Amino acid sequence: MQQLLIGLLVVVSLLLSLQAAYTLYMMVYTWDQPEAEELARVPEHLAAPSLSFTAVVPARHEEEVIARTLDRVVRSNYPAALLQVIVVCSADDEGTIARTTQKIAELAAEGITNAKLVVFDDLPINKPHGLNRALREARSDVVTVFDAEDELHPDIVRVVNTIMVNEGVRVVQAGVQLMNYKSNWYSTFNVLEYFFWFKSRLHYQARLGSIPLGGNTVFFNRELLNQLNGWDESNLTEDAEIGLRVSSMGERIRVIYDDRYVTKEETPPNLSSFIKQRTRWSQGFMQTLRSGVWKQMPTRHQRYLALYTLAFPHAQAMLGLYAPIALAMVFFVNAPVVVAMLSFLPVLFLVAHFLTSVIGLYEFADAHKLKATPATVIKMAFTWLPYQLVLSYAALRALRRLMAGRGEWEKTQHVGAHRINTDTVVPHTAKDTADDVA
Repeated sequence: MQQLLIGLLVVVSLLLSLQAAYTLYMMVYTWDQPEAEELARVPEHLAAPSLSFTAVVPARHEEEVIARTLDRVVRSNYPAALLQVIVVCSADDEGTIARTTQKIAELAAEGITNAKLVVFDDLPINKPHGLNRALREARSDVVTVFDAEDELHPDIVRVVNTIMVNEGVRVVQAGVQLMNYKSNWYSTFNVLEYFFWFKSRLHYQARLGSIPLGGNTVFFNRELLNQLNGWDESNLTEDAEIGLRVSSMGERIRVIYDDRYVTKEETPPNLSSFIKQRTRWSQGFMQTLRSGVWKQMPTRHQRYLALYTLAFPHAQAMLGLYAPIALAMVFFVNAPVVVAMLSFLPVLFLVAHFLTSVIGLYEFADAHKLKATPATVIKMAFTWLPYQLVLSYAALRALRRLMAGRGEWEKTQHVGAHRINTDTVVPHTAKDTADDVA
């Protein structure tokens, strides 16, 4: 029995070490590849507006934040004639409907008439169904998605217009960044996850052509979306699923992350809400893994990367089960010195991840004119392991829900924590082309 436990310890330690090393590489990919970092930045010269855009804002019980988001989208630095804005929600959401209707009327009184409300009264009541319903109303060249709490940069549409026109790409994923890193004990890690995911990892996955897209600030050619038949309404991470379907077509996905132009969001306001959100993401990845869409990737490297990405929640769930076993083995199993040293490898990688996160915290804070303090780092040191255990618990919860056949959507609460001191609209920072100035 002891030999079996030692063998298990060796195998799991090696697998965890390989996984941690690979994840660490993706975390720092753009810092290691100067050309990737340069590609991620927004062009210094923006082209004249030419493509038309439909911005879809799916909302459910978002009466506290929807008016400001709608106002910010319609006031983007893009010609109103080329910008259609659709807020979509279900018929039972009377609060959001009322607030949106009121805001549309206020905008119309100012002469801004390119916003509309779309209401659906059929099932399922979830984000992908709302997106598909809005897609039927879209009339523009490009369809983009913003969440109801998003704080988007006023020039982001012009930026994407420039990239699509100049490079001929049909899908663009722009940067999204959580901002309220000091709200609670887990928010720092959540913010840094977004920072490394959008600033580095997605660029690596885009280079290999195997990329799960984000849920907002993603831009699609409308004809491509119709060719894909829209979003999968049964999937809890419809964004990741459609990204892999696009990748399986061999379609190039362009990723940009420029700190100046990110769409700002907030972490969930309490631990219960965070666990529900992370459960939904983990379960959606598990659903997509089971669907086999990743098997349609053209190359072996793409398939392996998609498999690794989608299977990650399973690894987190297993880690949650393995952690108490490993702890017990420390006290009850007399392992050889070599095995003990090998079992310590994942701990070393855990330390490397932590140190990388600390460096990322200071870079994130500097980019957004915030202040990271030693007190935050100390808090991170004490809460690093509990955060990993929370992620493992959420993954286990997702696995249990998947096995039980439960697929209902658990809503994430939004309170606008990222909007403190962000009332001033950021001015355009890139240079216009000569044609645009003229």
